[in-house]
Amino acid sequence: MPVNLKGRSYLTLLDFTPEEIRYLLELSRNLKNKKRSGVRGDLLAGRNIVLLFDKASTRTRCAFEVACWDEGGNVTFLSNSQMGKKESLEDTAKVLGRFYDGIEFRGFAHKIAEDLAKYAGVPVWNGLTDRFHPTQALADVMTLMENTAKPLSECKLAFVGDARNNVANSLMIISAKLGMSYAAICPQELRPDAGLLKDMEALAKETGGSILVSSDLDDVKGADAVYTDVWVSMGEEAKFQERIALLEKYRVDSALMKKTGNDKAIFLHCLPSFHDLETEIGREIKEKYGLDEMEVSDEVFRSAASKVFDQAENRLHTIKAVMVATIGRQ
Repeated sequence: MPVNLKGRSYLTLLDFTPEEIRYLLELSRNLKNKKRSGVRGDLLAGRNIVLLFDKASTRTRCAFEVACWDEGGNVTFLSNSQMGKKESLEDTAKVLGRFYDGIEFRGFAHKIAEDLAKYAGVPVWNGLTDRFHPTQALADVMTLMENTAKPLSECKLAFVGDARNNVANSLMIISAKLGMSYAAICPQELRPDAGLLKDMEALAKETGGSILVSSDLDDVKGADAVYTDVWVSMGEEAKFQERIALLEKYRVDSALMKKTGNDKAIFLHCLPSFHDLETEIGREIKEKYGLDEMEVSDEVFRSAASKVFDQAENRLHTIKAVMVATIGRQ
């Protein structure tokens, strides 16, 4: 049976089968090749999308806008809606569903994305919530595919740091779905949610993958990709001192990359990254805690192994694939 995702929302990878995820990855690669060959698309011609952002964004907003325009669609960035203020979420969703073919939401509570999808009557795409970041995980796996000759079922992805955040959750899910080996290397206090972990361990057994949660940095051995993220997510800014104490020894540096035993291992990061002092927050942390770099060393971030900007570009292509698959003309 051919894969048909028309009319589907994209809130979490938990809702998609391995076959459907592979379809989105293949479509992403095709759309990337199409853009690089200079072909102007029309798969979203006549389609209108609206972007709702409660959290700041660079890659997610730009990727949705450019992806839509590339395929002939129209975009509204709605930064001053009355949702939750003078108008209920339900009423707002019903209104936007009358105007638009798809709605993107990036914010805090995952339930907001679920409720938008419940009431809008059109596909809703999760650009990031407190639980999941599914468009990011697609781009991450696409980047891994581009940098290894091995099938995904033979690949190991090691996430080092805060292993219970939205990015790590989505990476664990997509790894389990696709039969990959996933290792979460983290302090005990930042282990993945126990319920989600149990479900993904069971799923990995079915797909031929594996899930490992460990505090031992040596467990990055054999990794094809080492991934990290910021130590403090948006909304947790008061926790810098606590997180530095927990995570400083989990910084991805050259010594950690060598522990993989794989000279072809790549480094991944969803960005933004505190790898130097060229940001206001980076300088504040330097002044308060004496750190020149946080979750990754500047040496690794700028190394040949680092594929973070390929990864960032792939947000565009995977987001385009999600929109084309759910509201597009093909």
